[in-house]
Amino acid sequence: MLSLDHVMMRVEDLETSLEWYKTHLEYEEKGRWEADTFTNVFLGPEDMAESGAKLELTYNHDGRSYEMGDAWGHIAVRVEDLESAYAGLMDGGVEDYRDPESCGGDYAFVKDPDGHEVEIVERDHGAPWSLDHTMIRIEDPDEALGWWTRKLEYAYTGDRWEADTFANYFMKPVDADEEQMAVELTYNYDDRSYTMGDAWGHLAVRTDDLHDTWEKLMERDAEDYRDPESCDDRYAFTKDQDGHEIEIVTRD
Repeated sequence: MLSLDHVMMRVEDLETSLEWYKTHLEYEEKGRWEADTFTNVFLGPEDMAESGAKLELTYNHDGRSYEMGDAWGHIAVRVEDLESAYAGLMDGGVEDYRDPESCGGDYAFVKDPDGHEVEIVERDHGAPWSLDHTMIRIEDPDEALGWWTRKLEYAYTGDRWEADTFANYFMKPVDADEEQMAVELTYNYDDRSYTMGDAWGHLAVRTDDLHDTWEKLMERDAEDYRDPESCDDRYAFTKDQDGHEIEIVTRD
Protein backbone atom coordinates (compact mmCIF):
# COMPACT_ATOMS: atom_id res chain seq x y z
CA MET A 1 0.00 0.00 0.00
CA LEU A 2 1.57 3.29 -1.16
CA SER A 3 0.35 5.61 1.58
CA LEU A 4 1.25 9.30 1.51
CA ASP A 5 4.45 9.85 3.47
CA HIS A 6 4.89 13.63 3.28
CA VAL A 7 4.23 16.80 1.35
CA MET A 8 7.13 19.12 0.55
CA MET A 9 7.02 22.90 0.28
CA ARG A 10 9.85 25.38 -0.17
CA VAL A 11 10.47 28.24 2.27
CA GLU A 12 12.57 31.38 2.03
CA ASP A 13 13.46 31.74 5.74
CA LEU A 14 13.76 28.39 7.48
CA GLU A 15 13.88 29.67 11.06
CA THR A 16 10.82 31.88 10.55
CA SER A 17 8.88 28.97 9.03
CA LEU A 18 9.93 26.55 11.76
CA GLU A 19 8.89 29.01 14.46
CA TRP A 20 5.49 29.47 12.78
CA TYR A 21 4.71 25.75 12.53
CA LYS A 22 6.10 24.90 15.96
CA THR A 23 4.32 27.79 17.68
CA HIS A 24 0.94 27.80 15.97
CA LEU A 25 0.47 24.15 14.95
CA GLU A 26 2.50 22.68 17.82
CA TYR A 27 4.73 20.76 15.40
CA GLU A 28 8.05 19.24 16.34
CA GLU A 29 10.98 18.14 14.23
CA LYS A 30 10.75 14.52 13.11
CA GLY A 31 13.94 14.56 11.05
CA ARG A 32 16.44 16.82 9.31
CA TRP A 33 18.78 16.47 6.34
CA GLU A 34 21.57 19.02 6.04
CA ALA A 35 23.25 19.13 2.62
CA ASP A 36 25.77 21.57 1.17
CA THR A 37 23.18 23.58 -0.75
CA PHE A 38 19.89 22.89 1.04
CA THR A 39 18.26 21.79 4.29
CA ASN A 40 15.18 19.55 4.63
CA VAL A 41 13.24 19.52 7.89
CA PHE A 42 10.38 17.09 8.55
CA LEU A 43 7.64 18.19 10.94
CA GLY A 44 4.52 16.79 12.57
CA PRO A 45 2.55 16.74 15.83
CA GLU A 46 4.19 15.09 18.81
CA ASP A 47 1.63 12.27 18.97
CA MET A 48 1.05 11.80 15.24
CA ALA A 49 0.12 8.28 14.14
CA GLU A 50 2.67 5.98 12.55
CA SER A 51 0.58 6.00 9.38
CA GLY A 52 0.33 9.80 9.36
CA ALA A 53 2.09 12.09 6.88
CA LYS A 54 4.75 14.67 7.67
CA LEU A 55 5.34 18.18 6.38
CA GLU A 56 8.74 18.67 4.71
CA LEU A 57 10.14 22.20 4.61
CA THR A 58 12.93 22.67 2.09
CA TYR A 59 15.29 25.62 2.41
CA ASN A 60 17.78 26.31 -0.38
CA HIS A 61 20.88 28.14 0.80
CA ASP A 62 21.19 30.46 -2.20
CA GLY A 63 18.57 32.94 -1.01
CA ARG A 64 16.20 32.36 -3.94
CA SER A 65 12.55 33.42 -3.99
CA TYR A 66 9.65 31.30 -5.20
CA GLU A 67 6.52 31.61 -7.28
CA MET A 68 3.40 30.10 -5.73
CA GLY A 69 1.63 29.10 -8.94
CA ASP A 70 -1.89 27.69 -8.74
CA ALA A 71 -1.51 24.00 -9.61
CA TRP A 72 -1.07 23.32 -5.89
CA GLY A 73 -3.81 24.42 -3.52
CA HIS A 74 -3.23 23.84 0.18
CA ILE A 75 -2.50 21.50 3.02
CA ALA A 76 -5.27 20.80 5.52
CA VAL A 77 -4.85 20.11 9.24
CA ARG A 78 -7.28 18.46 11.66
CA VAL A 79 -8.71 20.03 14.82
CA GLU A 80 -11.42 18.95 17.25
CA ASP A 81 -13.19 22.33 17.36
CA LEU A 82 -12.90 24.64 14.35
CA GLU A 83 -14.08 27.86 16.00
CA SER A 84 -11.86 27.39 19.03
CA ALA A 85 -8.82 26.45 16.96
CA TYR A 86 -9.21 29.44 14.66
CA ALA A 87 -9.69 31.80 17.60
CA GLY A 88 -6.51 30.42 19.15
CA LEU A 89 -4.58 31.10 15.94
CA MET A 90 -5.87 34.66 15.86
CA ASP A 91 -4.94 35.19 19.51
CA GLY A 92 -1.47 33.89 18.67
CA GLY A 93 -0.93 36.53 16.00
CA VAL A 94 -1.71 34.56 12.84
CA GLU A 95 -3.13 36.71 10.05
CA ASP A 96 -6.91 36.48 9.55
CA TYR A 97 -7.26 35.10 6.02
CA ARG A 98 -10.57 33.19 5.70
CA ASP A 99 -12.41 32.71 8.98
CA PRO A 100 -14.98 29.94 9.64
CA GLU A 101 -17.95 32.25 9.09
CA SER A 102 -16.75 33.21 5.61
CA CYS A 103 -16.46 29.48 4.77
CA GLY A 104 -19.97 28.53 5.88
CA GLY A 105 -18.74 27.29 9.26
CA ASP A 106 -17.30 24.15 7.69
CA TYR A 107 -13.59 25.04 7.50
CA ALA A 108 -11.20 28.01 7.59
CA PHE A 109 -7.88 29.07 6.08
CA VAL A 110 -4.69 30.79 7.21
CA LYS A 111 -1.37 31.32 5.43
CA ASP A 112 2.13 30.46 6.60
CA PRO A 113 4.99 33.01 6.34
CA ASP A 114 5.62 32.11 2.68
CA GLY A 115 1.98 32.30 1.63
CA HIS A 116 1.21 28.57 1.53
CA GLU A 117 -2.46 28.12 2.36
CA VAL A 118 -3.31 25.99 5.39
CA GLU A 119 -6.90 24.80 5.73
CA ILE A 120 -8.32 23.97 9.17
CA VAL A 121 -10.90 21.18 9.17
CA GLU A 122 -12.88 19.70 12.04
CA ARG A 123 -12.37 15.96 12.52
CA ASP A 124 -13.23 13.44 15.26
CA HIS A 125 -10.03 11.48 14.63
CA GLY A 126 -6.31 12.11 14.36
CA ALA A 127 -3.84 14.08 16.44
CA PRO A 128 -4.60 17.81 16.65
CA TRP A 129 -3.06 19.66 13.69
CA SER A 130 -2.12 16.41 11.91
CA LEU A 131 -2.23 16.52 8.12
CA ASP A 132 -5.66 15.59 6.80
CA HIS A 133 -5.16 16.13 3.08
CA THR A 134 -3.22 18.01 0.43
CA MET A 135 -5.14 19.65 -2.39
CA ILE A 136 -3.88 19.82 -5.97
CA ARG A 137 -5.71 21.20 -9.01
CA ILE A 138 -6.28 19.06 -12.08
CA GLU A 139 -7.29 19.85 -15.65
CA ASP A 140 -9.04 16.59 -16.60
CA PRO A 141 -10.79 14.63 -13.83
CA ASP A 142 -11.08 11.43 -15.85
CA GLU A 143 -7.33 11.39 -16.50
CA ALA A 144 -6.51 12.34 -12.92
CA LEU A 145 -8.77 9.76 -11.31
CA GLY A 146 -7.43 7.17 -13.71
CA TRP A 147 -3.83 8.08 -12.90
CA TRP A 148 -4.23 7.76 -9.13
CA THR A 149 -6.28 4.58 -9.49
CA ARG A 150 -4.10 2.76 -12.02
CA LYS A 151 -0.64 3.98 -11.08
CA LEU A 152 -0.89 4.02 -7.28
CA GLU A 153 -3.96 1.83 -6.66
CA TYR A 154 -5.82 4.63 -4.88
CA ALA A 155 -9.61 4.79 -4.49
CA TYR A 156 -12.29 7.21 -3.35
CA THR A 157 -12.41 7.74 0.40
CA GLY A 158 -16.15 8.23 0.06
CA ASP A 159 -15.74 12.01 0.12
CA ARG A 160 -16.78 13.69 -3.10
CA TRP A 161 -18.08 17.24 -3.36
CA GLU A 162 -19.61 18.46 -6.59
CA ALA A 163 -20.55 22.14 -6.59
CA ASP A 164 -21.87 24.48 -9.28
CA THR A 165 -18.42 25.50 -10.50
CA PHE A 166 -16.03 22.79 -9.28
CA ALA A 167 -15.69 19.27 -7.95
CA ASN A 168 -13.41 17.81 -5.26
CA TYR A 169 -12.39 14.15 -5.20
CA PHE A 170 -10.58 12.70 -2.16
CA MET A 171 -8.30 9.74 -2.80
CA LYS A 172 -6.44 7.31 -0.52
CA PRO A 173 -4.92 3.86 -0.88
CA VAL A 174 -7.36 0.97 -0.67
CA ASP A 175 -7.78 -0.08 3.00
CA ALA A 176 -6.16 3.13 4.29
CA ASP A 177 -6.90 4.06 7.91
CA GLU A 178 -8.36 7.36 9.12
CA GLU A 179 -4.99 8.77 10.18
CA GLN A 180 -3.50 8.68 6.70
CA MET A 181 -3.39 11.85 4.65
CA ALA A 182 -5.58 11.98 1.55
CA VAL A 183 -4.99 13.77 -1.72
CA GLU A 184 -7.78 16.13 -2.79
CA LEU A 185 -8.16 16.51 -6.55
CA THR A 186 -9.90 19.79 -7.43
CA TYR A 187 -11.42 20.25 -10.87
CA ASN A 188 -12.80 23.62 -11.92
CA TYR A 189 -15.45 23.48 -14.64
CA ASP A 190 -14.20 26.51 -16.59
CA ASP A 191 -11.42 24.57 -18.36
CA ARG A 192 -8.69 26.76 -16.92
CA SER A 193 -5.02 25.79 -17.04
CA TYR A 194 -2.61 26.05 -14.14
CA THR A 195 0.98 27.11 -13.51
CA MET A 196 3.10 24.84 -11.36
CA GLY A 197 5.29 27.48 -9.72
CA ASP A 198 8.12 26.32 -7.47
CA ALA A 199 6.96 27.19 -3.94
CA TRP A 200 5.47 23.70 -3.71
CA GLY A 201 7.69 20.68 -4.27
CA HIS A 202 6.06 17.28 -4.27
CA LEU A 203 3.88 14.66 -2.67
CA ALA A 204 5.68 11.53 -1.47
CA VAL A 205 4.36 7.98 -1.20
CA ARG A 206 6.13 5.33 0.81
CA THR A 207 6.88 1.77 -0.13
CA ASP A 208 8.71 -1.22 1.33
CA ASP A 209 10.57 -1.90 -1.91
CA LEU A 210 11.69 1.08 -4.00
CA HIS A 211 12.81 -0.86 -7.08
CA ASP A 212 9.80 -3.17 -7.19
CA THR A 213 7.45 -0.20 -6.93
CA TRP A 214 9.35 1.67 -9.63
CA GLU A 215 9.13 -1.34 -11.96
CA LYS A 216 5.37 -1.50 -11.44
CA LEU A 217 5.02 2.22 -12.15
CA MET A 218 6.96 1.85 -15.38
CA GLU A 219 4.77 -1.13 -16.38
CA ARG A 220 1.74 1.11 -15.76
CA ASP A 221 3.16 3.80 -18.05
CA ALA A 222 4.06 6.30 -15.34
CA GLU A 223 6.51 9.00 -16.40
CA ASP A 224 10.15 8.04 -16.04
CA TYR A 225 11.23 11.33 -14.47
CA ARG A 226 13.98 10.49 -11.96
CA ASP A 227 14.62 6.77 -11.57
CA PRO A 228 16.12 5.18 -8.43
CA GLU A 229 19.62 4.93 -9.95
CA SER A 230 19.69 8.67 -10.69
CA CYS A 231 18.78 9.29 -7.04
CA ASP A 232 21.49 7.02 -5.57
CA ASP A 233 18.87 4.28 -5.04
CA ARG A 234 17.43 6.23 -2.10
CA TYR A 235 14.20 7.45 -3.72
CA ALA A 236 12.71 8.19 -7.14
CA PHE A 237 10.28 10.60 -8.80
CA THR A 238 7.50 10.37 -11.31
CA LYS A 239 4.88 12.95 -12.32
CA ASP A 240 1.11 12.79 -12.51
CA GLN A 241 -0.86 13.72 -15.62
CA ASP A 242 -0.67 17.45 -14.80
CA GLY A 243 3.00 17.55 -13.85
CA HIS A 244 2.78 17.39 -10.04
CA GLU A 245 5.90 15.60 -8.81
CA ILE A 246 5.37 12.36 -6.89
CA GLU A 247 8.31 11.01 -4.90
CA ILE A 248 8.63 7.34 -3.99
CA VAL A 249 10.42 6.75 -0.68
CA THR A 250 11.06 3.97 1.80
CA ARG A 251 10.59 4.48 5.51
CA ASP A 252 12.68 2.64 8.10
